[in-house]
Amino acid sequence: MAEKYEEQHVTVDIVILTSEDESIHKLKVLLIKRRGDPFKDLRAIPGGYVNRGETLEQAALRELQEETSLSPEQLKGYLHQFKTYGDPDRDPRGRIISVVYYAILPYSKELLASVEAGDDAKEADWFFLQITPELMAFDHYQILKDIFVAVVGGRIK
Repeated sequence: MAEKYEEQHVTVDIVILTSEDESIHKLKVLLIKRRGDPFKDLRAIPGGYVNRGETLEQAALRELQEETSLSPEQLKGYLHQFKTYGDPDRDPRGRIISVVYYAILPYSKELLASVEAGDDAKEADWFFLQITPELMAFDHYQILKDIFVAVVGGRIK
């Protein structure tokens, strides 16, 4: 019976936003640069596979800490589940279903400075939301657009 079902994997992606003030023009998003394939050297939302026995939220917090050094304590009370993305062609490695989380963190220079790349992230840094789709891995540009419209009420290009 199992042969008729395609193998599928579950991942989490975590969109972290912050802004110096109430202006959406100063809104920044935390992105990594991918260390390996697929999409080596392109920008991506931090995230990764859910481990056996892990809740989705535990996976999100673990992946975020592994790739950006942000701790679960820094996200306490701010992390929210946003939407699930499951287009069959969203990942060249196979059928990957991703549950997206987001957090809008209070701005501070300490927050900006606390980010450090790790695991399969070559770099981790904050970017204004004027990112072009060509620089983004997977369907992450679309995810950022969806978050920006739904959560912030704005538009990206």
